[in-house]
Amino acid sequence: MKDKVCILGVPFSKLTLEQTTSLLDEQIMDGQGGLFHLITANPEITLASQTDEQLREIIDSADLIVPDGIGIVMAARRQGNPIAERVTGYDLLLSLLAKGNERGWSFYFLGTDEPTSRLAMEQINLRYPQVKIAGRHHGFFAPDEEPGIIASIQQSKPDVLILAMGAPYSDKWLYKHKEELQGIKLVFGVGGSLDVISGKVRPAPAIWKKMNLEWAHRLLFSPVAKGQKSRWRRQSALPKFVYRTMIRK
Repeated sequence: MKDKVCILGVPFSKLTLEQTTSLLDEQIMDGQGGLFHLITANPEITLASQTDEQLREIIDSADLIVPDGIGIVMAARRQGNPIAERVTGYDLLLSLLAKGNERGWSFYFLGTDEPTSRLAMEQINLRYPQVKIAGRHHGFFAPDEEPGIIASIQQSKPDVLILAMGAPYSDKWLYKHKEELQGIKLVFGVGGSLDVISGKVRPAPAIWKKMNLEWAHRLLFSPVAKGQKSRWRRQSALPKFVYRTMIRK
């Protein structure tokens, strides 16, 4: 398709952040298409999908996959089918919160730790007063707590469900409960975005963003949640991605 580019079998959207926001605005306002699952995929997730059969199945079933990483943009350019810009989970979340502030949308937030979740909600209430926070729950829950969380989401009927439990866990969690969450219009994962909104993690300075070095800023300054791989280990996927997409014929 003209509006997509396939990288290692993953069909990435070529829409800009503004165009993606407009598409999702139409999806939410129409409300007739059922649950819309968007995935923000970076080189690490793209590589993981080559060997993780469940992740590949999830990617194949997603409604839209946006390029969350400069490596994806570079690989598309190398193929001669360029992507205009990255569409990161953090930027997309802020864009949708701004649009939701105009539209009066409701959001449910699932993920991060309890203090960070609480602080993030305070900041969202302050910055986007017309956004309705339908509910929230931290991401460190036991399996026997899941039915209650699902029931809470079903009862609150949010327009948008935001998952902040890290990738690919967020997308796998959604895939597991997709049939139970059909009343929601849009779902996507945002990684550590709530940590930034809450103030727990400082955002990358503008100069780092301009140079496409946000990944390096996170590597140096962002804490890693308990149970997650170290950022240094995760970044080891980048050379493999470069080799697979830009060097090897």
